[in-house]
Amino acid sequence: MRAYYRAKGEETAGIAYRARMHCFFAELEPSIPVTEQNLADRVRYIMRSKIFDDAELERLRREAISSSNELATAGDEAPQATDQLPRVEAAMDLPAVGDSDDDEMVSHELEQMRSILEEAILETRSMPLENRPRLPRIPLSKRNRAVVRALNPMLVTYLEASRDLCETDSVLFGAAVAACRIIGAKLPMAGRATKQSSAIPAWRKRIEDRIAKARALIGRLISFRSGNNRPRVVRTVRMAFAGTNISLSQPDITKKLMERIDDLKQKIAAWGKRIRRFTERSRRFNQNRLFQSDQKRLYKSLERPEVCGAGPGPDQANTVAFWRGLWSEPVNHSEGPWTEVVASQCASITPMDPVIITPDDVAEAVRRAPNWKSPGLDGLHHYWLKGFMVCHAVLARQFQEALNQKSLPSLFTTGITHLVPKDQISRPSDTNRILFGVAGLGLAVLLRTRRGSQRCRNGPWNIDQTTCHPIWPYHAVPTMNFGERSENVPLQSSDRAQAVNC
Repeated sequence: MRAYYRAKGEETAGIAYRARMHCFFAELEPSIPVTEQNLADRVRYIMRSKIFDDAELERLRREAISSSNELATAGDEAPQATDQLPRVEAAMDLPAVGDSDDDEMVSHELEQMRSILEEAILETRSMPLENRPRLPRIPLSKRNRAVVRALNPMLVTYLEASRDLCETDSVLFGAAVAACRIIGAKLPMAGRATKQSSAIPAWRKRIEDRIAKARALIGRLISFRSGNNRPRVVRTVRMAFAGTNISLSQPDITKKLMERIDDLKQKIAAWGKRIRRFTERSRRFNQNRLFQSDQKRLYKSLERPEVCGAGPGPDQANTVAFWRGLWSEPVNHSEGPWTEVVASQCASITPMDPVIITPDDVAEAVRRAPNWKSPGLDGLHHYWLKGFMVCHAVLARQFQEALNQKSLPSLFTTGITHLVPKDQISRPSDTNRILFGVAGLGLAVLLRTRRGSQRCRNGPWNIDQTTCHPIWPYHAVPTMNFGERSENVPLQSSDRAQAVNC
């Protein structure tokens, strides 16, 4: 407790005293080996179990503080020597960076964090969205929040150099990866898609071992029936008839051998049929998944090698002429009369006032968003958008630029398409939820800036009593019907901008 109060001093919060307490305890009791965590646990046990009363603890605290003040006035060399040990120990163990507050982090730790951040951003800058690793959900602890706060000022340089929303999203994702590495969270090496394991199931290995042993036993029984009386063969035959009243000296031993051989053959056939059923079911399952994700690769796998490429190919000139004749035809749309009615009704509508997005709008949209809900194809949870507060101004500026340019970035138009079966039941609006991180944040910012304004009727927004329902985001932002999750058919990633243009 003297080492605890001496290291704690006048502090009331934080856990940066552990290294100093460990150093002071080593001076008082050099023969007792103990770690920082063990020492902190002992102090916590003493405080909770009330081994010492309040008066005794207060006396120990005054003695420890007075002794530390005497050592401080004695000279500058001793305090410097004792103060260097915890700094060196803290710099040697990188995951312990988050154990101290931001103002107590030494420069060496910050340099290590900066190097990890730079490496993670360079690694994820040119990485496709579908190949990004899945970010884990980290605990909401003081240590993790300290790491995120320390990374905040380091992102200013990268965010200022960002040119568009896609690059900003890449920088934020790299910062999230760096935070996970500093904290010690596990990150998968490959992409987020779950891959089929190539390992053979344990039950299949057991069945294959049974089949191999049964075949070996059949061979020994046939060899014994043919007259092979070697000791090893005889011993195996006796083991095959163990637990029965059959003796090798019986006159009908040949018949018993045939029955035993037939029994083993039937077992082998049953075991093999079980493996074939599993293989066939697994093949169908993998083909269905491959059809949903990559149809081209499925069709290529179904092609027979001896047929593929056999015979003369199609004439190149005829092929070019065929497709040129299709694409050169002008497009003639047959618009219904309802379009003229809608155009006449919208002729008197005044244009909507320009939308001005501020950093406060971004901060408010982020604050209302849940931390760990579906991050979407970019893989960035809202927790990181809340933690990296320096990105709010950059996101507001880039959202405003995207609105002024009247063009959606590729981050908004690329996603996973979900086919929902068509029926006559109308779905409530809250079952369609945005699945994107930064893209969903942009839509939330737009909703917040136009919420409650009656001028929304003049633009691409429909106002009801509570919220604004956009018309165009159904083509721009991927949605998923959570009410019919079991019936949805997810397809591969697609570009909705190209789909709308078609």
